Amino acid sequence: MDYHVQVLKMGQAEVPGPEVFWMSNWDQWEMLFFYMVLIRGEGITAIVNTGPPPDLLSLNEAWSGFAGKRCRLDRLDAERPLEALATAGVKADDVDFVLLTPLQAYATANIALFPRAKICCSRKGWIEEVVAREAHFHVPRQLCVPDHILQYLLFDAPDRLMLLGSEAEIAPGLRAWWAGGHHRSSMAYSVDTGRGTVVISDCAFKYGNLDGPPLGIAESLEEARTAYARIRREGQFVPLYDPAVLERYPGGIIA
Repeated sequence: MDYHVQVLKMGQAEVPGPEVFWMSNWDQWEMLFFYMVLIRGEGITAIVNTGPPPDLLSLNEAWSGFAGKRCRLDRLDAERPLEALATAGVKADDVDFVLLTPLQAYATANIALFPRAKICCSRKGWIEEVVAREAHFHVPRQLCVPDHILQYLLFDAPDRLMLLGSEAEIAPGLRAWWAGGHHRSSMAYSVDTGRGTVVISDCAFKYGNLDGPPLGIAESLEEARTAYARIRREGQFVPLYDPAVLERYPGGIIA
């Protein structure tokens, strides 16, 4: 299989260093870019994540409350999902699959923009972060899947919601596997391209997590290490928040 992979920037935020690198970078702030990843080929158009909410107020209030006023998500109008996709010649109706990781508002908030797409996410994450949440989570459910999106999934698009197990094939050459580490809903998507396999995930925020300190804001360091080892074995990694992706791949063209 020979898919084309391109990253599209959906916004940016600065976060405290230890959030990105476990027990490290205490006096530093780390810049994060939030990406949508566009995958095309074999008659399929898929996107990984749908971009942050149209209104960033609630998200930024939560983040600033956690880490201070410097921690906030900013976005240009050109970085809204439909506008960004249009630069690649893609319309909302063209999208066949929405692949989510993790179930957080910056990934899920625009699902309803894609009326034809099958919506794929972790079954484990869906249960543990949405349906049967434990008492103590570091974000409220509304910042995992906003109310209007949850209603859409349950009542308007239940036949298009695909809950994935620990290993799943989305289409030939496009696979999903549960990564964990960051959230119960953190997945990795492996894509076969002409340049080898590309692995897309949020289980590491930056390239440096794979060979240095693991992700700081992790629910399981052991899961993170296991996922990192698999990523290193499988192929070329695309971390969903590292500005260095655009430095390594001009124009965001991965393959």
